[in-house]
Amino acid sequence: MSSEDESDRIFKALGDRKRRAILDALKDEPRTTGQLVALFPDIDRCTVMLHIRVLEGAGLLIARREGRERWNHLNALPIKSIHERWIGDYARNAVSMMSKLEKALAP
Repeated sequence: MSSEDESDRIFKALGDRKRRAILDALKDEPRTTGQLVALFPDIDRCTVMLHIRVLEGAGLLIARREGRERWNHLNALPIKSIHERWIGDYARNAVSMMSKLEKALAP
């Protein structure tokens, strides 16, 4: 599988507001699927499970079974990879351009 395919899955997963909210809910601690479902009373359990599967497919969520419970953990490494590939270079370039603009405008 190419890294472009992986990036596409990550961007697709991050492109949905509910999936981003699920990741936000996992930022501080892992949660059971039931706990995640309870956080989103406006959508049904099956829809939350669908979002979880998309996040798993993108590698953004890792699920572990403990007895009857399924614990969902945030995996931030794919987000870090996206940041390094896309955001880091563009941010450095933008800061450089701002620095040049500031020097050009200085009295």
